[in-house]
Amino acid sequence: MADAIQHLIKNLKVIIGQNYTLTDPDKMQPYCKGFRFGSGEAIAVVRPASLLEVWKALQACNEADVIVIMQAANTGLTGGSTPDGKDYDRPIVIINTMRIDQIQLIDEGKQIIALAGSTLFGLEETLAPYGREPHSVIGSSCIGASIVGGICNNSGGALVQRGPAYTELSLFAQVEADGSLTLVNNLGVQLGDTPEEILTNLDKKKYRVSDIEFPEKRASDNEYHERIRDVEADTPSRFNNDGRRLHESAGCAGKLAVFAVRMDTFEIPEKQQVFYVGTNDTEDFYHIRRHMLANFKNLPVSGEYIHRQCYDDSKKYGKDTFVVIDKLGSKYIPKLFGLKRTVDRIAGKFSFLPSKLSDRIMQGLSYLWPNHLPQRMEEYRDKYEHHWIIETCNDGVDEARQYLTELFKEKDGDFFECTPKEGEKAILHRFVAAGAIGRFHGLNSSKLGSMMTIDVAFPRNEKDWFETLAPEIEEQIAYKYYYGHLFCHVMHQNYIVKKGVDSKALKNKILATFDQRGAEYPAEHNVGHEYAAKDTLKSFYQKIDPTNSFNPGIGKTSKLKHWAEISGADNCGCCGDQKK
Repeated sequence: MADAIQHLIKNLKVIIGQNYTLTDPDKMQPYCKGFRFGSGEAIAVVRPASLLEVWKALQACNEADVIVIMQAANTGLTGGSTPDGKDYDRPIVIINTMRIDQIQLIDEGKQIIALAGSTLFGLEETLAPYGREPHSVIGSSCIGASIVGGICNNSGGALVQRGPAYTELSLFAQVEADGSLTLVNNLGVQLGDTPEEILTNLDKKKYRVSDIEFPEKRASDNEYHERIRDVEADTPSRFNNDGRRLHESAGCAGKLAVFAVRMDTFEIPEKQQVFYVGTNDTEDFYHIRRHMLANFKNLPVSGEYIHRQCYDDSKKYGKDTFVVIDKLGSKYIPKLFGLKRTVDRIAGKFSFLPSKLSDRIMQGLSYLWPNHLPQRMEEYRDKYEHHWIIETCNDGVDEARQYLTELFKEKDGDFFECTPKEGEKAILHRFVAAGAIGRFHGLNSSKLGSMMTIDVAFPRNEKDWFETLAPEIEEQIAYKYYYGHLFCHVMHQNYIVKKGVDSKALKNKILATFDQRGAEYPAEHNVGHEYAAKDTLKSFYQKIDPTNSFNPGIGKTSKLKHWAEISGADNCGCCGDQKK
């Protein structure tokens, strides 16, 4: 086996180049450790510069019978783009695609073809001159998330009218049941006959307008605006296990090697307005949500909820990220995270340095910066426990203004219309929440137990959207954080447990309460190595990757070839973990 591995690595160096074939564990570490969750080992990390290099690397890996994990920005929150543990039956090669970041425009930017390593903030910049924007415009884009990664994970997005990231037009490779590697061109563009022709022509954009087809296939979830309006439905509007939106690359979670995806883009509204709404009664938001979705002629653009506790810790522990994005733009965030990983990797070699050194430095520097939040938001923080940032556009602006004005003549809550800068800061404050909570936990981990992050989709008719925990669960939790996409009824619920608490057992109890309420989880971050894939998702994975060659173990499924089970193992009924 050692000779075979060395032969493979030699081949990869010829294909990719010496400098972009990493075998040093120290240099591979940023690619083998998840952004927030999970880590494992690989025999090599390769960083190809072209689609053809990816194909040749896949051929070499398939011939050597090794596992391949396709990786882009590695910004996932559930560890789905890295190895996890050491119980794989074959060596692992990680193919990182971030050097392949080209974006090609179709029909004056109405659609785009995104190559494997292209990013959301890169797409924003590309589309801006055309007056158009991507499916997602902030959030994961702040940390450099890839477009293809969003499709592969059916990432949710915050925009009410657009639903999860989705397309039926893509170019990908898969390993067939007989072990052969094949290239499938369902991109809707005539690029040639052989893999070499197809990939080279796409890489170099060697195709004509007449080669572009417009088949009856979706390049976005163009039904979502109807689905979300059905406020009486007893099922969630979007979630990762939804069979309606599992199609080839869409939702594949790395079980295919995706080279490119074709997606719709959207017009930038002529008129936009953000309303900041506060209340101490969660029932107010229940009524507002139902009325706007069911009765408004114009759907809101987005509606981001944040609880007061989350507001406070986002303000304190997310300030540095907020300031960088606010002053320099989101394109600097990947550089900041790259620097952060480098500092932590170097610091890890010196025992006298504290853990999370980069976080401690950045947190210390953030105290030197003055308060970054608008005064009116701060006043609402003191008055109200629950905050909702509702963005509207075009004719929906007047519609929302009139409704909210009349509503709060009778309600104890209130709202104000944000200035453009206030609106930007309100939305940005909400979107630094996840990182801020992670920072707080990391800096205080010696005094606290572990942190659990759950993204859950509640039924569209759920009235009690804000959680009330049973006393026996509540007493085990030190901190709770609630934030999310309230119109979609997708909530991010983070719990930091008290020291000594069995977080895994507690999480299963919380998940059981979601089951009782007809909720689905995960809602938009996909299963990764943190959640068990339900039957619909598992069957999809087995169908598109019958030999289990790509990203095995995802969704707590088998890590063995051909989906074999560990000899003598049984399954844990609560989470799907295999136990020897």
